[in-house]
Amino acid sequence: MIFYLGPDYLSHMETKYLSGFGNHFSTEARPNSLPQDQNSPQKAPAGLYPEQLSGTAFTAPRHSNMFSWLYRIRPSVMHKPFAPLKDLTAKTFFKPQHINPNQMRWNPLADTSAKQDFVEGIRTVCGTGSVHEQRGLNAHLYSFNKSMDTRYFMNADGDFLLVPQKGALHVKTEMGFMEVEPGEIALVPRGVKFQVNPLKDGTTCTGYIGENFGAAFRLPDLGPIGANGLAHRRHFLTPVAAFEDKEGKFELVGKFAGELWGAEIGHSPLDVVAWHGNFVPFKYDLRKFNTINTVSYDHPDPSIFTVLTSPSEVPGTANVDFAIFPPRWMVGEHTFRPPYFHRNCMSEYMGLIYGEYDAKTAGGFVPGGGSLHNFYSAHGPDVDAFEKASNVDLKPHKIEATMAFMFESRSPYMVTDFAMGKDFLQGDYQNCWQGFKKYFK
Repeated sequence: MIFYLGPDYLSHMETKYLSGFGNHFSTEARPNSLPQDQNSPQKAPAGLYPEQLSGTAFTAPRHSNMFSWLYRIRPSVMHKPFAPLKDLTAKTFFKPQHINPNQMRWNPLADTSAKQDFVEGIRTVCGTGSVHEQRGLNAHLYSFNKSMDTRYFMNADGDFLLVPQKGALHVKTEMGFMEVEPGEIALVPRGVKFQVNPLKDGTTCTGYIGENFGAAFRLPDLGPIGANGLAHRRHFLTPVAAFEDKEGKFELVGKFAGELWGAEIGHSPLDVVAWHGNFVPFKYDLRKFNTINTVSYDHPDPSIFTVLTSPSEVPGTANVDFAIFPPRWMVGEHTFRPPYFHRNCMSEYMGLIYGEYDAKTAGGFVPGGGSLHNFYSAHGPDVDAFEKASNVDLKPHKIEATMAFMFESRSPYMVTDFAMGKDFLQGDYQNCWQGFKKYFK
């Protein structure tokens, strides 16, 4: 096995990155392997094969056109025919098919002693839309404890937004390698081949996945905020070119329209020696998010915490927003500071990476778990959080050591059969709101 990262040799435990969201990058793992004047010369340098990977239609407007040119040891088409992996599909990617108007909350995935890799450890909780509709998102959990070894994965349906909760990840993609720890996120664009492995052997890794079927995630417009605030493009990192030059018996697992298929391949598909483009994997440290909050009174709408947005055809109404609730100062005067009671035209799937969420202080919403408040499903702080926040002395207070997130969509989420399991679904979630006292006089 040979690893090259950047122009100079590095060990495979080291990683270098390029920065800037949406930039057009150029990077090579071997000097003089990237063509300088043409995308597809008659003979590419270093005996490589040119290949374009398109993330949008060829004729998409220039400002939204996404593509990368890859220069690889062998062309991607060099694999045996795909065959359906029905058992693996049935075990992992469940079909969201039940609408449920109730507020729902789930425990973390149960620990397993069985050895399973990233693909085997995926479980679908809820979702909306599909690749056929080119809209919506599926929310998955993952739990795995071994490397993918000779297995590689490619999702033709949507982008994978990885949100680690426990255990650092070694994400190996065609364009390079990323190390991603809890508190960071990583995105692998649709169509890109990759592996997700524990960064340290023997570690159990758990977390969340947002599978986006709609428009690619981008940074939200800042409007009156101005040029700075929220997530800054310079903090998004994409890997430098890296490749594996390995031959043998490997398996490429592809996800097509919700079904998994497997193909035998005689070499590692992570054999891109050089590339340039803007259709790239990236990672981002959520702890660098520049939180905007009130410095006078009232609680701002949660849209102010948006990290990434997948826009829809309706201006200002997202296909999916990815928002976070990070450490922040609370200084609002004469203000109920936790999230307010609310009914929303958007649907909200929430997860907790670490710490305690300030609207759920009575327990139940724990790291690795999740909740769903579907469109116009009433929700808000539990009784314990309401009583504390209503009576606390309103001095400046910092919420620390916490990181929650939300996949918010304009469409209702359907839930899977798996999500209704009695040891997974918390059947008593509504009880956290039943003890409110009548104070009206």
